Amino acid sequence: MVRTDIVNLTVIKAIAFRQKLMAGGSGVTILRYDYKQPGIASISKTSGDPIPAANTPADMYPAEAFKEAITLTSGMPYSKRGSVRLEAEAPVDAAPEAAEEVTPDDVVVDSADYQKVVARYTDKNGKLSYELLNRDLIKFAHSSKTVRTMLEEGESVKKVRTYIITSKFRTVTGNRKLTEEQAVKIGELLDEVSPKGVFKELDADIRKSSGSSKRK
Repeated sequence: MVRTDIVNLTVIKAIAFRQKLMAGGSGVTILRYDYKQPGIASISKTSGDPIPAANTPADMYPAEAFKEAITLTSGMPYSKRGSVRLEAEAPVDAAPEAAEEVTPDDVVVDSADYQKVVARYTDKNGKLSYELLNRDLIKFAHSSKTVRTMLEEGESVKKVRTYIITSKFRTVTGNRKLTEEQAVKIGELLDEVSPKGVFKELDADIRKSSGSSKRK
């Protein structure tokens, strides 16, 4: 992987780097020390202002942070890195406890993979749609022989769901090396945006299908 410069921000305690977006154009990714979900924004071709992704929480990633990230990363090459770990030193004026300790055992998701999943299931209004996501996952589940076998063998809802989202997210991201842990982490990050439970409909369908399999 090409090592690309990462900059430290002062507006918030975070690091940032520049990325080329799947839909075209330039963007920046911000990773906070105290928050697991990455902040992603495209850059307006006309004004140069940041356009945060629909599911990027404004309270955690204010516009000022994105503007600083754009300024500091100006002229830098796009990131071609894989997963990014928060191993950079926190800003010197930050309190020691402000930085979140990240160990080798932590599951780290490539922000590009996360962004591809969000882009795939964003509706016409620019909002992340759990309905589109669940519909696609359920459609895959109904067509999968492996899922059918798992249901017949009485596998847990959690295990079946993990297989479904890992298989589907590998296709969506194009990353065949995406692990089950990383797929689950992407789901958790999506779920932080909406506390209602991102896979609620999928889980209900798995339980229904599992019951049908046992009656046969």
